[in-house]
Amino acid sequence: MIPSPSVLWEAPTSSVLAGEEPGWLPGPWRLMLLGDGSPTRHLRLLTGHSVQVNLIAMDADDSLNDATGGARPAEVQELEPPLLRRQVWLNCGDTTLAWAESWWNKDEAERNLSNREQPIWLSLTQGRSELFREVDGLALVTEPWLEEGFGERGPFWSRHYRFFRQGKELTVIREVFSPALERWLGEAPRRPLHATS
Repeated sequence: MIPSPSVLWEAPTSSVLAGEEPGWLPGPWRLMLLGDGSPTRHLRLLTGHSVQVNLIAMDADDSLNDATGGARPAEVQELEPPLLRRQVWLNCGDTTLAWAESWWNKDEAERNLSNREQPIWLSLTQGRSELFREVDGLALVTEPWLEEGFGERGPFWSRHYRFFRQGKELTVIREVFSPALERWLGEAPRRPLHATS
């Protein structure tokens, strides 16, 4: 399991929940980071390539934080243990465009992720069941392994959100996006503005 990325800057949760952002993100990046649509569908629409999921790991997670100090989102505490954590790279064609990790109750993971190399959105919407997505966090993150995986210098834009089904929290997902997306979304500033809130 890869340690979670280090957070350089994080928007206040209240601002993210209100759909506000710092004011200097271009519109396409605002939609990608704060919108409640499927990022894997957006990646497919932007690139014209289907999203390939490269599973890194899916293992038990009983720690509050990574051994290296990377913190998991506070919302993970609302999931019922025992927990599993899943980590993947998302590729379109030959380009790695995102890294993601998600936390699940073990039973929910077994029920909802029968194909662990399929995008979560496809797994959860089979049978056309209703879901609610709530974006809870916006951050700039960094790690040498992210720079290596993306082939780009950091920091990188990240967000985390939850899926709910029938009012019950189903999973917490953190996504980190490659600057390669600037090819389709335009340039986005990548500088830490303040200390983590």
